[in-house]
Amino acid sequence: MLIFPLLDDQSRKIIHIDMDAFFAAVEERDNPALRGKPVVIARDPRITGGRGVVSTANYEARRFGIHSAMSAKEAYQLCPQAIFIQGNYAKYREIGQQVREIFCRYTDLIEPMSIDEAYLDVTVNKIGSSSAVKVARLIQEDIWKELKLTCSAGVSYNKFLAKLASDYQKPRGLTVVKPGEALDFLAPLAIEKFHGVGKKSAERLRQMGVKTGADLLEISEIQLIDRFGRFGYDLYRRARGIHNGPVKPNRIRKSYGKEKTYSKFLRQEADVRQELQSLARNLAASLEREDIQGKTVVLKIRWEDFETVTKRVSLDHPISKEEELLAAALELYDSIEQNQASIRLLGITLTNLGKEQEEDLLINNQEETATNRDSL
Repeated sequence: MLIFPLLDDQSRKIIHIDMDAFFAAVEERDNPALRGKPVVIARDPRITGGRGVVSTANYEARRFGIHSAMSAKEAYQLCPQAIFIQGNYAKYREIGQQVREIFCRYTDLIEPMSIDEAYLDVTVNKIGSSSAVKVARLIQEDIWKELKLTCSAGVSYNKFLAKLASDYQKPRGLTVVKPGEALDFLAPLAIEKFHGVGKKSAERLRQMGVKTGADLLEISEIQLIDRFGRFGYDLYRRARGIHNGPVKPNRIRKSYGKEKTYSKFLRQEADVRQELQSLARNLAASLEREDIQGKTVVLKIRWEDFETVTKRVSLDHPISKEEELLAAALELYDSIEQNQASIRLLGITLTNLGKEQEEDLLINNQEETATNRDSL
C-alpha cells in the first residue's frame, strides 16, 4: 500500500475574527442600562406563552447556562431575571457590514462565515506588515474605537487553528498558534471544541476513548476513516493541526432558502399549504434575481415541541419557478408522517445549484500567495 506524506502548508497567515455576543453587545451599546445584566436575544416567553428561540445571550446570561438555539422558555427557567429582547436584525446586518468595511482596510481576502465572524488571509496585507498579530490588534482597536464593540481574534497558519484560537480567550481575546505549537495547543482541548465535531460525532469519539486532542492523536487514520468516512480523513489531519484550505473571498452559496417562524402556530393543513406557497413565491423571486436554478428541494418542518424534520427530493432537471418549488414542497409535506402537534417553523431550500461547479473552478484557479513561513 502506498503511503503519502502529510502535506502541511504553514506558509499562510490567517486571522479569524469573531464578534463577542454580537447581537446582545449591540443592544448593550445602544442601551447602557443593560450593561452588567443578563440579556437574551429572543421574544419574551412570558408574552408569547413560552414560544421562541434564543438567538444569542450576553456573557452574564451565559453564566446561567443560557445558549443560542435554546428555547426561550428554558432560558427563562434558568434565569427569570434575564432581560429578553426580540432583536433588530436589520440593525445587526448594517453593523456587520461596518465591521466588514474595517476588514477591507487590511485585506481583500475575506471569507465571511456569518454576520459576526470571518476569516482573513493577511499573508500579504494592505499595510505591508509582516505581523498577523499586529494586524489582528489593529482590527480589534478599530472595531472598538469606531463601533464600541469587542471581538476575539485567533491568529495561525490555517483556518482550523485560527477558528479554535478565536474561541480560546473570549471575550476580547487574542490567541496565537504559531507553526510548531499546534500539537501543544490541541492536546488538552476537549474533543467537542474541535470545529466540525458535533454532539453525535463527539459521542462516537468518546465511545472510542477519545476525550481530548491528545486522545485523537492516538487513533490511526484507517480507524477514523472506517468509523467516520471522509470526516475521519479530516479528523486525522486536524489532530495534527493540518488544514490546507485557502480563505475564499468569493465563497459560493451552495443553497438558497426561505423559512419562517410563526408566533401563532399553524394548526390547519390549509394554512400550512398557504404558507408553503408564500415561501415558494419568495424563494422563486430570489432565484430569479440571481439567475440560479437547482435540482434538490429540501423541506424543513419544526413542530411546537421543537422536533424538527427535513426531507429532500432530487429532480432530474433544474428548477427555479414558484410552481415547481411548491409542487416539490407539497410532495415532501404529504410524504411526512403527520404529527398531531402544531407547526412553529416552515422552510423551503433549493440546493444542488446549477452554477456551483463552474464557480468553484474559478475559485480554485485563483492565485494563492504564500510567504514568511516561520512567523506570524
